[in-house]
Amino acid sequence: MRLAILPASRAWAGALATLLLGAGSNAQAAGIDQAAETLIAPVASAVSSLIFFTLPLFGAELPLVVLWLIAGAVFSTLYFNFINLRGLGHAVKLVRGDYAHPQARGEVSHFQALATAVSGTVGIGNIGGVAIAISLGGPGVLFWMILAGFLGMSTKFVECSLATHYRRQNADGSVSGGPMFYLSQGLAERGLPRLGKALGKLYAVGIVIGCLGIGNMFQSNQAFMQFVNVTGGADTSWFADKGWLFGVILAALIGLVILGGIKSIARVTEKVVPVMAILYCSMALLILAMNVDAIPFAIQAIFHGAFTAEGVAGGALGAMIIGFQRAVFSNEAGIGSSAIAHAAVRTRDPMTEGYVSLLEPLVDTIIICSLTGLVIVTTLYYDPALTETASGIQMTSQAFERNVAWFPLPLSVAALLFAFSTAVSWSYYGLKGWCYLFGEGQWGRNLFKLLFCSFIVIGSMIQLQSMLTLSDALVFVICVPNILGIYLLAPVVKRELKRYRQRLTSGEIVDYRRAEIAVRRAPRQSG
Repeated sequence: MRLAILPASRAWAGALATLLLGAGSNAQAAGIDQAAETLIAPVASAVSSLIFFTLPLFGAELPLVVLWLIAGAVFSTLYFNFINLRGLGHAVKLVRGDYAHPQARGEVSHFQALATAVSGTVGIGNIGGVAIAISLGGPGVLFWMILAGFLGMSTKFVECSLATHYRRQNADGSVSGGPMFYLSQGLAERGLPRLGKALGKLYAVGIVIGCLGIGNMFQSNQAFMQFVNVTGGADTSWFADKGWLFGVILAALIGLVILGGIKSIARVTEKVVPVMAILYCSMALLILAMNVDAIPFAIQAIFHGAFTAEGVAGGALGAMIIGFQRAVFSNEAGIGSSAIAHAAVRTRDPMTEGYVSLLEPLVDTIIICSLTGLVIVTTLYYDPALTETASGIQMTSQAFERNVAWFPLPLSVAALLFAFSTAVSWSYYGLKGWCYLFGEGQWGRNLFKLLFCSFIVIGSMIQLQSMLTLSDALVFVICVPNILGIYLLAPVVKRELKRYRQRLTSGEIVDYRRAEIAVRRAPRQSG
């Protein structure tokens, strides 16, 4: 794996090391923890209460922001006539490189863009978050989670098509795209320039602050906890009180990658994502094979729980809310973050990346989250108390350990890869939001990267729960302008999609893979 390092990397790394190593004292960490909690807690509580405002409905609490995301997903699916089903075959061909024009503008291939986006969504939540959802809502949440992932594929299609359509080519040849750009430019085209500019800035602020929590501190914190768990636990592990050391090492590795920009990130994620996905899915499938007797129980429990969910607040509706919320937390459909990575693709046709993005929720939610859920539910067949004795990633770890005693070790490797890849991708999302607000200057970009890596160490050292609460809230508040943009700009995507299909049918868009095969066969046929 080759890591691209900028010429200024030595000075940058020195500054990073000085800043991070200075935070190595546990006493200092505790003091920072307490001071930050005192300062941020009231703000985080107020913002979170506003953003995650709920309405009581049939005994369940319905978060309006989740309803807003579900409505956007249903609209996108119906408006584009179930593109999430009809477009899958073409998406695979695009990722395979069948239509890759050799002179297309952009920075990364379709596969690299997809790998970067998937690495941003496949994180610790796929291992621990699903377990928490099942402990809260029962096995039935898996049904609603898969349905939400299916609908979210359509949302991804729209936002990634828009991000690529309205992306900006920078003077240095790099590309900038994402919701902040299609909100400002797209709404300006519709005669709403002030609204578009305001919503673009709101989105950029949210993605910058949010990336420091959900895509940074949470990932490093959970990865450190799992690392301590497999090296002896909180009481005996030598690393138990050395979160700063774990954070410095992780920050240094991430720093080396993100210094090279999206091209360096893409070169790493295209290698890491397949490895971590195959490793984790293989482990999960092996556990399911060993628990084959419990699979009928699991299927029955999932479907029964989806529509009854006894013991869950709000019954079936409560299970549905938890399932949809977990899916949204996992694949980020409607939040628009991964559209920033997709916008960097090399293509002449923005619709191609809309098709490619369909595969993202498929991999993240329908495959990986479902496998995690099935491992948990089949384990409940043998150990009904599992969801009562552990939480989060520890619950998943215990489910794996029940069949194979040493599986927590490779699970911790998968968790580290998940955390590493998520942080790498979210650094790019936050950077593009930062550049939208402050410009594309080199010093500004390096300052953000230094700040991002510093928060990795902080996340490993201390429990800034209020910071995580605030960042989660801000990540979800940006779905409000993003979904609004989807509603207003969906006709643009429909128009461009119609043109793309016409050009595809007429042969104007060349299938280079098929043409290459024809050329190779021609000499044999003529002979």
